[in-house]
Amino acid sequence: MRRRLLAVLMVLMGAAALLLCIPLADAYARGRTEHLLLQRRSEAVRFADLADRMRSAADRAELSAEIGRYAQLYGAGVVVVDSSGATVARAGTGPAAEAATDAATDDSPRVGTSDGADARRRALTGRSTDRLPTLRPWGPRTVVLAEPVGRDERVSGAVLMAVPTEAARRDVTVRWSLIAAGAFAAFAAAALVAAGITRWLMRPVLDLDRAVERLTAGSLHARAVSDTGPPELRHLRKHFNTMAEAMADSIGRQRDFVADASHQLRNPLATLVLQLENVEPHIAPGPGLAEHGRALDEAERLEELLDGLLALARVESGTAELTEEDVSRAVRERVAAWTPVFRAAGVDLVAADLAEGLRARTLPDAAGRVLDALLDNAVKFVPRGSRVEVRAGREADGSTAGPAGSVGSVVVRVTDDGPGVPEEHLPLLLRRFARSPEHQNVPGSGLGLAIADEIARISGGRLDVGGHEPHGLMVELRLPASG
Repeated sequence: MRRRLLAVLMVLMGAAALLLCIPLADAYARGRTEHLLLQRRSEAVRFADLADRMRSAADRAELSAEIGRYAQLYGAGVVVVDSSGATVARAGTGPAAEAATDAATDDSPRVGTSDGADARRRALTGRSTDRLPTLRPWGPRTVVLAEPVGRDERVSGAVLMAVPTEAARRDVTVRWSLIAAGAFAAFAAAALVAAGITRWLMRPVLDLDRAVERLTAGSLHARAVSDTGPPELRHLRKHFNTMAEAMADSIGRQRDFVADASHQLRNPLATLVLQLENVEPHIAPGPGLAEHGRALDEAERLEELLDGLLALARVESGTAELTEEDVSRAVRERVAAWTPVFRAAGVDLVAADLAEGLRARTLPDAAGRVLDALLDNAVKFVPRGSRVEVRAGREADGSTAGPAGSVGSVVVRVTDDGPGVPEEHLPLLLRRFARSPEHQNVPGSGLGLAIADEIARISGGRLDVGGHEPHGLMVELRLPASG
């Protein structure tokens, strides 16, 4: 968003600079053209006066001398014609003189001399040249202006001047360069100001975004700390922190209640279980003994449920710091520890494709604790004669297999070839106390996968549940790999 806002401001400032400097540059070019016209027109008027007073050969010689000196001094071409268009006097050499001659003879093979022929016709009708083509750095190289000889009905000819524009165009180029440099400097200064304003505007927004991200990840102590920006954003930061405090306080009280209740109930429940066990020898065989056994089983199940609630409350508190864990070693150790349990249950536990050097930044022993929950779940629900596989590897971002040194995700995958779970029941497996209908009588609290999912989430990863082809269940733990 910061880049988009800065881009919008830069485009607006660039458009403003162009809208200011283009009219200014055009105005200077027109002014310089007008200045050139006024300068050269005064000379043309003087030559027209000399031609109007010409009566003798001496006057003609004086006129020729004047226009000759002028043409030599300014590199211009000057032609004096009579009312019929015949040349009376001519001076100058080079392109300017050729342009003046073409305009005088109405022969216009060169670019721009058609304007000169038009100026000659206007001058022979008594009208002076009042406008020249606007001079720009690229042209025109020569302009033609005409001045009538005589006035009103007594027009006896015209003075045609082809004037080089190199000096004027150089002035325009220099002034345009200064305008462009000034516009660029102004744009650069405005860009620096815009960058500062954008940073000032976006710093509290980015701070709020980071705080929301940390809250979403489970860090209830995250707060927006930036105290800069507009007053509206500072008020928003204050209200956000107030909301975060209230939410953290509410969630904390709920977790404390669950933890306290679970902890406080464990002691009387343990006493109750002990008393039930002590009473058992005094109960005669029969229906009473069977009921006593069922009551003892329910008490032990309730004790297991309280232990699960207490463990979940401790995990959700998120007080532990993230540490770097050797996932490869944790997987090997847990598989070795669970192998006798699976062997006793008649289920094969196989570790396949365990990559070395897998490391992730997680809660302490997160991979081991999650894998304990997954294997405990598998040994309960997978029937005898089935096979459970544990795989661990690294995957690059985008779920594409990457090299061992790339930073992506560490993936621990547990699959089985048991009957599996219907697809519509898969989303329920990570919920608390949730079980599929066909497994309602299997011992357990229904919190194992929920606790594992919470550990994965707080560690910055996730737990996914899906089907395994051709049949069975697949549970996948993804943790962010450390570099």
